[in-house]
Amino acid sequence: MNWEKKGLIYCPDGQSSWAKKYAFPPNPIFISDDILRIYVAFCDEAMKGRIGYVDVSADNPSKILQVSKYPVLDIGVPGAFDENGVVPLSIVKVEGKLYMYYVGFQLGLASVRYFMFIGLAISKDDGQSFVRYSKAPILDRSDAELLNRAGAFVFLEKDVFKMWYVAGSRWITGLNGKSLPEYNMRYLESEDGKRWGEEGKICMNFKNDDEHGFGRPCVLKEWKKYKMFYSIRYKSKGYRLAYAESNDGLEWVRKDSELGIDVSEHGWDSQMMSYPSILNYKDKIYMFYCGNNCGETGFGYAVLKQ
Repeated sequence: MNWEKKGLIYCPDGQSSWAKKYAFPPNPIFISDDILRIYVAFCDEAMKGRIGYVDVSADNPSKILQVSKYPVLDIGVPGAFDENGVVPLSIVKVEGKLYMYYVGFQLGLASVRYFMFIGLAISKDDGQSFVRYSKAPILDRSDAELLNRAGAFVFLEKDVFKMWYVAGSRWITGLNGKSLPEYNMRYLESEDGKRWGEEGKICMNFKNDDEHGFGRPCVLKEWKKYKMFYSIRYKSKGYRLAYAESNDGLEWVRKDSELGIDVSEHGWDSQMMSYPSILNYKDKIYMFYCGNNCGETGFGYAVLKQ
């Protein structure tokens, strides 16, 4: 593959109290034939994320049409799993509704900095607002996945909801002494998109000791082959984008070197690239992704050269 970077699309200017900084991870959907709505989390001064959106031209995603003035999903009630932030992961159209899978953050104590579990919010007004399916996570902690169940991508195939997500049960110490979560890639299925199992099948693991996590993937199916665009979290350098293929969605062959895109020499994506989302539009294939520090510098896009 050979991608042409088109640059940064959006990063908050600090003027909004609820959306002062960060924009991550990009979740694009069509709201009309020529308009893309990209759902992201914006952070306030205390680093609590709330979900909003950026509308762009489908012909030219660099052209911003509007930015949400208010959150479409706010933080959870005190004590809930999402009281310290909500971040969109995946959006699925289901019988005229939008199912938004999101990760909720809750702060931990000295031994564990935070917990991440997956919630579901549903929109009945074409994505203008979302209402929680439940105040509790739909993927809560379990014996096998104790501390983190996050980073989910979901799509509906032949009446089966398929989810690729990351999960883990321990934190490790990074190269600079910083505490880091460890989570690999797992897979679950559901009949209704609401009830899921307590333990997913591990479908991708680490290649070496430098890797300690994977970012939210994006999975496509073309010609009976599943294609996963994802990001790897390294102890030594943060996030980088990667690519894998599978015949059944369960056993993946990593082909990271074939992706054909890496950090820039300077600028907003010179230190990290993470959370890719792939979208087909007419004769183009877009990749939306986050830049430095997991979206602190915003999100941008690239186009696949045919």
